[in-house]
Amino acid sequence: MIEVKDITKTYGQGDTAFQALKGVSFKIEDGEFVAIMGPSGSGKSTIMHILGCLDTPTSGSYHLDGKDVSKLSDEDLAEIRKDKIGFVFQSFNLLPRTTVLRNVMLPLIYAGVGEEEREKRAKQSLMAAGMVETHFMHKSNELSGGQIQRVAIARALVNDPSLILADEPTGNLDTKTGEIVLGTFQKLNREHGCTIVLITHEADVAEHAKRIITLRDGVITSDKKHQQRPARAHHEAQTS
Repeated sequence: MIEVKDITKTYGQGDTAFQALKGVSFKIEDGEFVAIMGPSGSGKSTIMHILGCLDTPTSGSYHLDGKDVSKLSDEDLAEIRKDKIGFVFQSFNLLPRTTVLRNVMLPLIYAGVGEEEREKRAKQSLMAAGMVETHFMHKSNELSGGQIQRVAIARALVNDPSLILADEPTGNLDTKTGEIVLGTFQKLNREHGCTIVLITHEADVAEHAKRIITLRDGVITSDKKHQQRPARAHHEAQTS
């Protein structure tokens, strides 16, 4: 599904040039749950932007679903993002005074999907992300942090993407709520076969994935499968 080969990324030119990635290669198969981990300055944000088709490498190739997207135009990259990638960000990026259901429907509105179909798909995505139907008409600013992030996950799912890319998705959450969100990712991977790439600087967050790729100073220092750490079950009040 994903094949990254000898990717480099250099910012600036001449004496001020900085090489953020120095020949990174890996493959991720359909249905994998992979964490890409590293400290600040390791290159993980750069690889996230490349995997998410938000940027292109200086050299090397990136194949997504068999297509080399590393040399595409900005317009073509936007189409790939719309059709194949679901994003979950640390900052949620929901419209605060808009209902949960409409927040999840928005990508389908932009895609020109009919009203009945987009409502059906949005509800299915919300249920898959662990949201209860009684909250679908709540505004997102009426929800708890964990519920908001699960709405963001539902929005990422709604276009049935090939890849869910989660960038520090627990960064603005307390530990207990973060465990709930990580458990949601594990359930989506286990029960729905979603391919998930989780970007994090925290080892205990990365351990919730089934494979950890570690970056440091623009190179991969380790790439190994491990015994996935199950998310601890917590009760979260749905009225929060």
